[in-house]
Formats: sequence, structure tokens, C-alpha cells
Amino acid sequence: MRKSGSRATIHGLHEAGGVRFLAMELVAGEDLAARIARGPLAVDAALGLARQIANALAAAHANGVVHRDLKPANIRVTTRDEVKVLDFGLAKALEPPTTNAEATAAPTSTSPGTAAGLILGTAAYMSPEQARGQAADRRADVWGFGCVLYEMLTGRQPFRGATISDTLAAVLRAEPDWAALPSETPASIRRLLDRCLEKDPERRLHDITDARLEIDDAGREPFERSYAAGPRPSRLPWVLFGAATLAALATGDLLLVPTEAVDPVSRR
Repeated sequence: MRKSGSRATIHGLHEAGGVRFLAMELVAGEDLAARIARGPLAVDAALGLARQIANALAAAHANGVVHRDLKPANIRVTTRDEVKVLDFGLAKALEPPTTNAEATAAPTSTSPGTAAGLILGTAAYMSPEQARGQAADRRADVWGFGCVLYEMLTGRQPFRGATISDTLAAVLRAEPDWAALPSETPASIRRLLDRCLEKDPERRLHDITDARLEIDDAGREPFERSYAAGPRPSRLPWVLFGAATLAALATGDLLLVPTEAVDPVSRR
């Protein structure tokens, strides 16, 4: 049975001592970043988790919610390998002070809106439009999904830099190291990653549901590859026949003699 990812349940918004906070579901397990820190995931395991992440994003998008900060640290994996995607839409509700002193892989700038000129998200997982301070829609989550899937398969972020500026420059200009993907990665998943990490949002995969379908179809790829690589009918008999015919023509052993025309009157 396929597992379905979900969002962590929010039980309420509270305030204490002038500080507002959300009371959220306690999810047992570890975040995906901790799992990846131990090394790349097996392809089947990565695709199983990716499918659940896509399910959670699809449910959010269907309700008009865009995450805008999808990353392994915001994805919790339970002891039963069930995915919970955390921190949905917090950028819309909270506006904590930001600082430039944080590490490149961790900084998150947030704002209540998505107006142009505001940088939202974590540098290594920002879509190019977010890095430019442009408005972000659900295609930014598709980009984040591609970053997370790539990292699960390779154990490394697709876009890295020594500083925040270097990381954002890589997001805007560089391409992931596609050679780092495991050799057993299905061709359809390689194409999916390429579509998710397309820098132009107009050319990027538009709907995360399509990513889920690609993952489902990838399960049939080994059969298709083995079928395509299977034995084909031998062409040798036809090649030998053609060669023998040409040889016969060359030596005169095979003569094509036209039928002599006969005058029908002379046969009477």
C-alpha cells in the first residue's frame, strides 16, 4: 500500500508573554536532513518519500497554500517512514527579525506577503524567482521539491556556495551536477528533476501532481528497459540470402532470361 504524506496538524495560535506561537502536532521521528546527513538514500527509498512529499504539497496547493521554504529540515520522517511536511505557510503569518549572520544553508527571510523585492526562503533551496525577490507561486514549491529529491539521491545540495551570495548566484546561474545521480536512477526521474529545476518558471513543471505521476510511472521503467534491450529477431538469414544472391549475379550462376515473345498467329 502506498503511503501518503501529510502536513503537521496545527492545533491553535497562542500568545504568552507577548510572544505568539503555534501549538503543533508532535511528530515522532527525525527530520529528513538528519537522515540525509548519514548518506544518500537508496533510489527506491528516496522515491517513496518523494511521493509522500508530493502528496502533501498537492494537498496544500489545492487549498491555496504555498510553502515557499521546502527543505529537508522541514520534512519529518516518522519511525514508520511516513512523511510530515512542517512549517506550511508560516511566512504568511509570522515576521521574525532577520539577520545576515546566519550560515548559508540555514538562513530564512520571511515576510507576511509575496511582494516583489522581498526574499523569502532558505538560500540553498530558493527558486530563482525567490532569489530575485519576485513573487512566488506553487512553482517555487516544485523547485524546492526538485532540490529535496536531488539531495536525497546524491547526499548533497544541488546549489551550494561559500556564502549566501555565492549560493544565490549558483541558484541563478549554475546547473546541478547531474553526474552525481546514482547510475540506477530511472531516466524518467532524471527528466523529472530537470523539469523541476528549470530556472524559468514558465518552463518548469507547473503542478506537483505531475511529479507524483512521474514517480508512479518510474516503477514500470525497469520492465520497459529490459523489454527494449531484449533479443530482437535475427537479421542474419536475410543478410546471408542477400549476399548469396549478389554473388550469384556476379558469377553468372543466376541468369534472368526474358521469356521469348511468341507470335500467336505462328502457333496456329
